[in-house]
Amino acid sequence: QVQLVESGGGLVQAGGSLRLSCTASKSISLSNRMGWYRQSPGKLRELVAQLISGGSTNYADSVKGRFTISRDNSKNTMYLQMNSLKPEDTALYYCNILILGVGNYWGQGTQVTVSS
Repeated sequence: QVQLVESGGGLVQAGGSLRLSCTASKSISLSNRMGWYRQSPGKLRELVAQLISGGSTNYADSVKGRFTISRDNSKNTMYLQMNSLKPEDTALYYCNILILGVGNYWGQGTQVTVSS
């Protein structure tokens, strides 16, 4: 079992920046896929950014050029740097880690609110 704890959410004005962190209770070095998702009221959870083993990344079109996903294996932590935030980025953000043969894990979520 792997516990994930997100932090870094908050209230920010449009155009501002936040950095989300997701710290795992165990090593993330064997993860096959890591990512950030978000969900707004009345909407489905959507993929924001993804890191795949081997180093490739995927981003939602709506965040390309503004958000950057990264990881620090030595700290068992994944990050999401969010710049040029927009009100439509307001959501509950979740981190996710998939370790094949072990499990697929989710954090509890951290709220990001962007005011106009």
